[in-house]
Amino acid sequence: MEETIPATEAAQIPKQRGETLLETAVRYAEERHWDVFPGTWLEAVDGVQLCSCEDAACPAPGAHPARPDWETQATGSATVARRMWQKQPNASILLPTGRTFDAISVPETAGFLALARMERMELTLGPVTLTPDRRMHFFVLPGASVKVPDLVRKLGWSVGSLDLVALGEGAWVAGPPTRFGSRGAVQWACRPTPANRWLPDAEELISPLAYACGRDR
Repeated sequence: MEETIPATEAAQIPKQRGETLLETAVRYAEERHWDVFPGTWLEAVDGVQLCSCEDAACPAPGAHPARPDWETQATGSATVARRMWQKQPNASILLPTGRTFDAISVPETAGFLALARMERMELTLGPVTLTPDRRMHFFVLPGASVKVPDLVRKLGWSVGSLDLVALGEGAWVAGPPTRFGSRGAVQWACRPTPANRWLPDAEELISPLAYACGRDR
């Protein structure tokens, strides 16, 4: 279980054990000012957890947008978020990128290598998620999706040679504790704290991330 931050500090995320998806979604909007929207959810059918989208081969069961107009559904209002999850309490918590943050997505192995390198470099990190499909998402300032390809090229890599993707406008990430079917739940590799409320720029993290992805090929 993640440790909670003392009540005297701002941004008490995360406090997940025993907390409902509704409560977590509301706190993301209220404490972190992130937009949120409800995605699909898991339904038990003959003892098997299936996605509410009814696709038996769903690649992210219970953890993707439930409707095509999800971008207009996303809200930063805790009141609206509460109302949406009251309608479907089991809906996954999805966070649109390109608004209050972008995300740089890398393979889990490269992500942990980069985290170790960043710690040695004493870089200030934003929140980082770890997903059951073995991806890590590094939260950075909006605009990363536009800058990252050029930053990667300047480091001597071709964009297509690295498994490194910047998620911006029109994309999303799943927020903890959203579950991916039977594979487990999204977790925080680096939890949100008052210290990382101000996100790093993609340029600050791209070198260790690209290096780690190059090693991971």
